[in-house]
Amino acid sequence: MDSFVERKDMPVLRVRADMRGAGPPAAFDLLESKLPTLKGRHFYGAFRPVEGGEEYYACVEQVSTDEPLTMQIETGTLPGGTYVRRKLLGEEAKVAAFAKNFPQMVKAYATDPERPQLEYYRSEKEWHLLVPVRSRRERASSESPPG
Repeated sequence: MDSFVERKDMPVLRVRADMRGAGPPAAFDLLESKLPTLKGRHFYGAFRPVEGGEEYYACVEQVSTDEPLTMQIETGTLPGGTYVRRKLLGEEAKVAAFAKNFPQMVKAYATDPERPQLEYYRSEKEWHLLVPVRSRRERASSESPPG
């Protein structure tokens, strides 16, 4: 079942994925290699279509002890606002499920193309897909939302 969430802007450390090469897994590997520990970190994927392809960043929430310059890593912000969230649990929490679920969500809701779609990796068995929407009330079609 889909639900709406309000998110605040979140500062992140990030690595842009080479979508014509090794893709998101390599970006996450590089990001993780820059961190002193993964424990207690919140990881996100940020995706959006752009002219000529797609843009994807592997991201981790920035904490006060991070030193991006010393770590030689880019910083950015995951934009806040209203998102529709779909939780994927157990076997659903696989990358292949993204290809099915994100398009369903984009079709069902009036999305905000200025903000990226987010993947939040809550655990190995629970992932949240977050699609930015313009309004909680506005739907893309008259159909009820899937999920």
